[in-house]
Amino acid sequence: MLFLGFAAGLPFPLVFGTLFTWLRDVGVDRTTIGFFAWIGITYSIKVFWAPVVDRAPLPFLTRIFGQRRGWMLLAQIGIIAGLLGMSVTDPVQNITTIALFALLVAFASATQDVAIDAYRIEAVAPELQAPMAGMYQSGWRIAASLVGGAAALYIADFISWPVAYLIMAACMGVGILTVLIIREPDHAINKTTFMSEQRVVEYLERTAHVPDFLRMPTAWFIGAVICPFTEFFQRNGKWVFVILLFIAIYRISDIVLSNMAFPFYIDLGYTKSEIASIGKIFGVVFTIVGAIVGGLLVVRYGVMRILLLGSVLVVVTNLLFAQLAMDGKSLSGLALVISADNFSGGLAGSAFIAYLSRLTNTAYTATQYALFSSLMTLFPKILSGFSGMIVDAQDYVFFFVYASVLGLPSILMVLYLMKHHPVELSEPDRDGKS
Repeated sequence: MLFLGFAAGLPFPLVFGTLFTWLRDVGVDRTTIGFFAWIGITYSIKVFWAPVVDRAPLPFLTRIFGQRRGWMLLAQIGIIAGLLGMSVTDPVQNITTIALFALLVAFASATQDVAIDAYRIEAVAPELQAPMAGMYQSGWRIAASLVGGAAALYIADFISWPVAYLIMAACMGVGILTVLIIREPDHAINKTTFMSEQRVVEYLERTAHVPDFLRMPTAWFIGAVICPFTEFFQRNGKWVFVILLFIAIYRISDIVLSNMAFPFYIDLGYTKSEIASIGKIFGVVFTIVGAIVGGLLVVRYGVMRILLLGSVLVVVTNLLFAQLAMDGKSLSGLALVISADNFSGGLAGSAFIAYLSRLTNTAYTATQYALFSSLMTLFPKILSGFSGMIVDAQDYVFFFVYASVLGLPSILMVLYLMKHHPVELSEPDRDGKS
């Protein structure tokens, strides 16, 4: 999971934070940079093709590597192709082309996430999901911070941005090697799943007179798309929309803030090497500590209490950015802000991944988890697109306070769910009972 987390984390900064630094460094305006956040909507709509990743076999790849590993490998090839395209494109002269290559990287990365999430949940027992989430977060943060963040910034500072992206494409070889080494997990089919799949059987019986080339795709759609969503809605009943609303707003504060963090560092006067040294290398230690602490605390105190702690920490630490904006450039100030932000993000992330994993039926792993993770980022990414406009219209202090206030509803939602609907009530029984 450490290496798979690395493969999942590496592309992310290269189409967001690192890319935004590149764009601001060469003079692209903040409003345009803000709109680049909408590339992240790709991660938020992956639920639409998650059923394909969950069920549809790939020619050649699935037969040799299996369903999960085959899709991981295809996605990693797409990421490498997109990064190579970005490395040979001038963002000043061809801003649309760089956006299209970034979109390819994001699409392939989102597809890889679907396959990795399914593998993670299927590979171990439910009680080990929190430590698995912590290890995944650690690998993700190492790649996103140390490699796709710090290393890319150092290379760009001492050599050039194109060379940085070329080397990042080569680093995706870690993911490919991991896929070649690991074993394909068992794909569990429990009693609940069998009852749901009866809909497919009933449909095939009713449509026996219809030619196979027409009814088989429909049967596949029922089994791969309808059944996973029906199972989740039936299991949670009247609480479905409350749970989905909570998922949609829990990470809104830090996701919105992160869109302007790196342009903020550049505008405050930090060099790319300073951002790499403090913002990435120094910060990643606290992210890993936060992720591991979050995973351990979930095991000890339960997921809901740590979700509450994480949401409070995110709101508080985001206000530190506003203080830094008022104080001006300070290496110690940047170190404090980055450390606190990364620790809170790592802790909240581990707890939230554990929460989402427990909501998922292992029979529909990829599709259901993609629904949750898509909702987690959709609304924040839509709001993020306007972040550059807010900074240009007001200032950074106003923007960071605004981003912090956006986290207050998540605190209230956690408190409400703790009292009325703890996660255990919606967690599927692994023996097939709901």
